[in-house]
Amino acid sequence: MTKDGQAAKALHPHNGLITDLEHKQLKRLEMVSIIEATTLVLLVFVAAPLKHIWGWPYGSKLLGPIHGVAFLAYVWTALQTVAGGGWHRRDVIRLFLVAFVPFGGYANLRWLCERAKSLAEGRQAR
Repeated sequence: MTKDGQAAKALHPHNGLITDLEHKQLKRLEMVSIIEATTLVLLVFVAAPLKHIWGWPYGSKLLGPIHGVAFLAYVWTALQTVAGGGWHRRDVIRLFLVAFVPFGGYANLRWLCERAKSLAEGRQAR
Protein backbone atom coordinates (compact mmCIF):
# COMPACT_ATOMS: atom_id res chain seq x y z
CA MET A 1 0.00 0.00 0.00
CA THR A 2 1.41 3.40 -0.92
CA LYS A 3 1.77 6.30 1.44
CA ASP A 4 -1.06 8.07 -0.41
CA GLY A 5 -3.27 5.03 0.15
CA GLN A 6 -2.41 5.02 3.84
CA ALA A 7 -3.15 8.73 4.10
CA ALA A 8 -6.48 8.25 2.32
CA LYS A 9 -7.37 5.40 4.68
CA ALA A 10 -6.46 7.54 7.70
CA LEU A 11 -8.71 10.35 6.45
CA HIS A 12 -11.60 8.04 5.55
CA PRO A 13 -14.69 8.84 7.65
CA HIS A 14 -15.29 5.15 8.38
CA ASN A 15 -11.68 4.39 9.35
CA GLY A 16 -12.66 3.50 12.93
CA LEU A 17 -15.26 1.05 11.61
CA ILE A 18 -12.75 -0.48 9.19
CA THR A 19 -10.17 -0.89 11.94
CA ASP A 20 -12.78 -2.48 14.20
CA LEU A 21 -13.77 -4.95 11.46
CA GLU A 22 -10.12 -5.83 10.80
CA HIS A 23 -9.57 -6.37 14.53
CA LYS A 24 -12.60 -8.68 14.74
CA GLN A 25 -11.38 -10.60 11.70
CA LEU A 26 -7.96 -11.10 13.30
CA LYS A 27 -9.65 -12.39 16.46
CA ARG A 28 -11.68 -14.83 14.34
CA LEU A 29 -8.46 -15.97 12.67
CA GLU A 30 -6.87 -16.55 16.09
CA MET A 31 -9.81 -18.71 17.18
CA VAL A 32 -9.88 -20.75 13.97
CA SER A 33 -6.08 -21.11 14.15
CA ILE A 34 -6.37 -22.68 17.61
CA ILE A 35 -9.05 -25.09 16.43
CA GLU A 36 -7.13 -26.08 13.29
CA ALA A 37 -3.87 -26.54 15.19
CA THR A 38 -5.58 -28.64 17.87
CA THR A 39 -7.25 -30.96 15.36
CA LEU A 40 -3.97 -31.37 13.45
CA VAL A 41 -2.03 -32.23 16.62
CA LEU A 42 -4.69 -34.73 17.67
CA LEU A 43 -4.75 -36.28 14.21
CA VAL A 44 -0.96 -36.57 13.87
CA PHE A 45 0.01 -37.47 17.43
CA VAL A 46 -3.04 -39.44 18.65
CA ALA A 47 -5.21 -40.77 15.81
CA ALA A 48 -2.44 -41.72 13.38
CA PRO A 49 -0.42 -43.72 15.96
CA LEU A 50 -3.62 -45.44 17.13
CA LYS A 51 -4.30 -46.45 13.54
CA HIS A 52 -0.80 -47.46 12.44
CA ILE A 53 0.69 -48.88 15.64
CA TRP A 54 -2.31 -50.40 17.39
CA GLY A 55 -4.56 -51.04 14.41
CA TRP A 56 -7.44 -48.90 15.66
CA PRO A 57 -8.61 -46.79 12.66
CA TYR A 58 -11.61 -45.16 14.31
CA GLY A 59 -9.69 -42.17 15.65
CA SER A 60 -8.57 -41.25 12.13
CA LYS A 61 -12.06 -41.87 10.77
CA LEU A 62 -13.45 -39.45 13.33
CA LEU A 63 -10.71 -36.81 13.45
CA GLY A 64 -9.91 -36.80 9.73
CA PRO A 65 -13.13 -35.12 8.61
CA ILE A 66 -13.17 -32.84 11.65
CA HIS A 67 -9.67 -31.64 10.83
CA GLY A 68 -10.65 -31.28 7.17
CA VAL A 69 -13.46 -28.92 8.07
CA ALA A 70 -11.21 -27.03 10.52
CA PHE A 71 -8.51 -26.69 7.84
CA LEU A 72 -10.98 -25.36 5.28
CA ALA A 73 -12.37 -22.91 7.84
CA TYR A 74 -8.83 -21.71 8.60
CA VAL A 75 -7.97 -21.24 4.93
CA TRP A 76 -11.24 -19.39 4.30
CA THR A 77 -10.78 -17.14 7.33
CA ALA A 78 -7.16 -16.42 6.40
CA LEU A 79 -8.22 -15.51 2.85
CA GLN A 80 -10.90 -13.17 4.20
CA THR A 81 -8.39 -11.59 6.57
CA VAL A 82 -5.69 -10.89 3.98
CA ALA A 83 -8.26 -9.72 1.40
CA GLY A 84 -8.58 -6.51 3.42
CA GLY A 85 -5.10 -5.54 2.24
CA GLY A 86 -2.06 -4.22 4.05
CA TRP A 87 -0.36 -7.61 4.34
CA HIS A 88 3.21 -8.33 3.28
CA ARG A 89 3.74 -11.31 1.02
CA ARG A 90 5.88 -13.08 3.64
CA ASP A 91 3.10 -12.67 6.23
CA VAL A 92 0.51 -14.19 3.87
CA ILE A 93 2.83 -17.11 3.11
CA ARG A 94 3.39 -17.59 6.83
CA LEU A 95 -0.36 -17.67 7.51
CA PHE A 96 -0.84 -20.51 5.06
CA LEU A 97 2.31 -22.51 5.82
CA VAL A 98 1.58 -22.82 9.55
CA ALA A 99 -1.58 -24.76 8.73
CA PHE A 100 0.59 -27.67 7.56
CA VAL A 101 2.89 -27.82 10.59
CA PRO A 102 1.81 -29.42 13.87
CA PHE A 103 1.86 -26.73 16.59
CA GLY A 104 2.29 -24.08 13.85
CA GLY A 105 -1.08 -22.52 14.61
CA TYR A 106 -0.10 -22.12 18.25
CA ALA A 107 3.23 -20.53 17.32
CA ASN A 108 1.37 -18.07 15.09
CA LEU A 109 -0.96 -16.85 17.85
CA ARG A 110 1.52 -14.45 19.41
CA TRP A 111 2.20 -12.87 16.03
CA LEU A 112 -1.53 -12.50 15.32
CA CYS A 113 -2.10 -10.94 18.76
CA GLU A 114 0.70 -8.44 18.15
CA ARG A 115 -0.78 -7.54 14.78
CA ALA A 116 -4.21 -7.02 16.35
CA LYS A 117 -2.66 -4.89 19.12
CA SER A 118 -0.77 -2.74 16.62
CA LEU A 119 -3.94 -2.34 14.57
CA ALA A 120 -5.75 -1.16 17.68
CA GLU A 121 -2.95 1.34 18.30
CA GLY A 122 -3.35 2.63 14.76
CA ARG A 123 -0.11 1.46 13.23
CA GLN A 124 0.60 -1.44 10.91
CA ALA A 125 2.44 -4.53 12.22
CA ARG A 126 5.63 -5.50 10.44
